[in-house]
Amino acid sequence: MPKLTRIYTRTGDDGTTGLVGGQRLRKNALRIDAYGTIDELSSVVGMARNALLASTERSERASRLDAWLGWTQDMLFNLGSDLATLPKNRWEGMPLISAAEATALERAIDEAQRDLLPLANFIHPGGSACGAQLHVARTVCRRAERLLVTLSESETISPDVLIYVNRLSDALFVWARWSNNALGEPEHLWNAKSQPPQPR
Repeated sequence: MPKLTRIYTRTGDDGTTGLVGGQRLRKNALRIDAYGTIDELSSVVGMARNALLASTERSERASRLDAWLGWTQDMLFNLGSDLATLPKNRWEGMPLISAAEATALERAIDEAQRDLLPLANFIHPGGSACGAQLHVARTVCRRAERLLVTLSESETISPDVLIYVNRLSDALFVWARWSNNALGEPEHLWNAKSQPPQPR
């Protein structure tokens, strides 16, 4: 476990940042953008967890969802560490995303779906504070996925990573619905023929 004894190092003052193997890249490099977005995603998941615990009683579903979200943050940290390490600098036993993580997310999706009615229409993001944050997390996850796909065109990215991130966006969508359902928040359906409110 690394020990963080000093937060500022001044080494990034020239617009570069260091990878785990010691290489330095510009802070706007695609690899940095990708794992920075994974970090952003984890932050939004953390906000959703805070909203979940602040707005619900300690119901079984809230505890279950918080457990899934806590696990997700751990996996996102592993993924960020992977992206901050070039393949040649990986070490034995390094935590990496594998096919098992995507399988676990599929299990989570199936579990949550059992409590939800099938969707017959598109819905808008929103609902409870937790549900809305999980919808934001889903959109950040999709952005991370786009960056990873682009990065994979020039650098080696594990297919398991791409599958995991794709499955995570699905899970975040279902978890948003699941939390809103638990709190009795209605889903706002897309209306293609929506009209503006009438004048007062």
